[in-house]
Amino acid sequence: MKTLKLTALVMGVLWAATAAAQVAVVAEPWARATVQGQKATGAFMKITSKEGAKLVGVSSPAAGVTEIHEMKMEKDVMKMAPIKFLEIPAGKSVELKSGSYHVMLMDLKAPLADSSVVPVTLSFENAKGVKSQIDLQVPVKTMNMQQQHKH
Repeated sequence: MKTLKLTALVMGVLWAATAAAQVAVVAEPWARATVQGQKATGAFMKITSKEGAKLVGVSSPAAGVTEIHEMKMEKDVMKMAPIKFLEIPAGKSVELKSGSYHVMLMDLKAPLADSSVVPVTLSFENAKGVKSQIDLQVPVKTMNMQQQHKH
């Protein structure tokens, strides 16, 4: 009986630690398919954090370089640049999408084929400075211009 109680206690602690480590929830992840010779693409998703967090890093074994990017208009020019982190406000969703915040997968080791998946790891930091990661298997999709502009 003591072994059963101890096992239940350990399992409860492990579950609590896992729940506490889940600083964010990722929905609808996808990456844009590439063609032969294309060395970069974007990955997109919605990220929500109950208590607030920062997306502080991203990695993928499929890419030599993986960065969090922001696209914005400066005067009449659309500019894209890496950012150190992306703030995920408490209780709000931040959408990583084309023409806005997104993940860049660069120096691709192989083309990303439609209907395949690409592993991506997101690194977060909560308000207390505790770091955690979410490992994703991101579906790869071919998107034509008409699909991109549907609202």
